[in-house]
Amino acid sequence: MPTHTRIRMFNTKATYPNQTLDNDLCQAVRAGNTIYVRGQVGTDFEGNLVGLGDPRAQTEQAMKNVKQLLEEAGSDLSHIVKTTTYITDPRFREPVYKEVGKWLKGVFPISTGLVVAGLAQAEWLMEIDVIAVVPDSV
Repeated sequence: MPTHTRIRMFNTKATYPNQTLDNDLCQAVRAGNTIYVRGQVGTDFEGNLVGLGDPRAQTEQAMKNVKQLLEEAGSDLSHIVKTTTYITDPRFREPVYKEVGKWLKGVFPISTGLVVAGLAQAEWLMEIDVIAVVPDSV
């Protein structure tokens, strides 16, 4: 019996055609009642960037992705316990965190925020990964 479920498996050849990668990954993993969501950016699941140059719009798309992945794993945003947010410029903190705050109002997760030199694609301005749980009653 499998100990975990992989959600939305993919290969990096298709995801990053401008790079010579060949890694098998997935968007989320459910292990027991814990869900680990891969870093989400302003790209939808068809590979289209939303919000070129706009950190708030990219965050909105990333949070849409997080919501969908958690639902596919049997949970929802209210069960997020930890977030890690990466931004490529300290000036993006307010628009990114305000947008995340709209999605997680009343949730109270623990949170880590980092300013980084860059992300996997130059046009990505932010990235967020989350850990959530599936409550026993679900």
